[in-house]
Amino acid sequence: MDFNLTSEQIAFADSVARFAEKELAPGALERAHSPKYPWDIAKKISAQGLLGIAFPEKDGGMGGSLMDSVIAIQEVALHCPKSADIIQAGNFGAIRTFVEYASPAQKEKYLPNLLAGNTILGLGMSEPGAGSAVTELATSAKKVDGGFLINGSKIFSTHSPEASVFLVYVRFGPGLEGIGSVLVDRDAPGLKIGQPNSFMSGEEWSQLYFDDCFVPDECLLLGPGGFKKQIAGFNVERIGNSSRSLALGRYAFNKAKEYATVRKQFGKLICEFQGIQWKFAEMAVKLDAAQLMLYKAAINAQDSLPSAYETTAAKLICNTTGFEVANEALQIMGATGYSQETLVEYCVRRTRGWMIAGGSIEILKNRLAEEVFDRRFNQRG
Repeated sequence: MDFNLTSEQIAFADSVARFAEKELAPGALERAHSPKYPWDIAKKISAQGLLGIAFPEKDGGMGGSLMDSVIAIQEVALHCPKSADIIQAGNFGAIRTFVEYASPAQKEKYLPNLLAGNTILGLGMSEPGAGSAVTELATSAKKVDGGFLINGSKIFSTHSPEASVFLVYVRFGPGLEGIGSVLVDRDAPGLKIGQPNSFMSGEEWSQLYFDDCFVPDECLLLGPGGFKKQIAGFNVERIGNSSRSLALGRYAFNKAKEYATVRKQFGKLICEFQGIQWKFAEMAVKLDAAQLMLYKAAINAQDSLPSAYETTAAKLICNTTGFEVANEALQIMGATGYSQETLVEYCVRRTRGWMIAGGSIEILKNRLAEEVFDRRFNQRG
């Protein structure tokens, strides 16, 4: 078993790293502290061929692998943590589900601008009464002449303040088989977008309100019975989530390492204290172990959507490792790490959010336990 990247992957990683160091590292601190989507950087990343990396060339993608996408998001994050969000939006999450199941006409309408970094696709999944229990969503889609009327609301929607189109989970009928999805343009009649709210990370989200929102037939993505396909595509989001979490942990690790080799206390460098050395040893092992789990999930999905078990395991270890390492790096750097003069505190805030987004670590553990016991555990009352 070979645990090393191929020569082609190493060359690709080096290329992305050089680009990120030259074009993205300058301004990384200011970019991270702005809630706005960096459209200028999105266009640069698109010109570099880093959006749609694993999408088919016929769809405007690069025809690469999921592993290539993981390499890209991690190399970018190591130089500009905020810019990794652009790689996520253009390779993982909602856009991957869209590319997997959209019709040729839908792809022709939306993909060119999405892959050019001109627009962004939002995701409408969570609701006031349906978070981890996403199958309890209530937003409805009623068939009418020429399309559907959507009623309900969505919260915590990814990129909602800036998205030009949303992939929205809706209920066509009762039960699991009644769930599917539609594409809703930002200017669709009956859609109201609330004022932006902020997460602890500084990211913004807006509540989406659907009041007899009309969606034409050609905007149906997956009809009744499409929920399992949507979740299969959503597993790719977890790969991107895992990659960013781990990369931001490594970013903080690197900054703390630099700090420990120049900062003196009690007459010597702090890296010469055994207590500090043990911290770095533990962090290094955690990062390497999580990296292998992430690579396993990505590599085993070369020709298909990733395994639910492997993505769940990767997200669990990458989320916890990313946060723990970033938090420990902040502790090592003391007030400097806690200050917004560095991005270490930003890495702590962002990695903490990914322990909730895309499946909380508690839900991940439930899913893994079902694999261990080879049975389903009903969490409902």
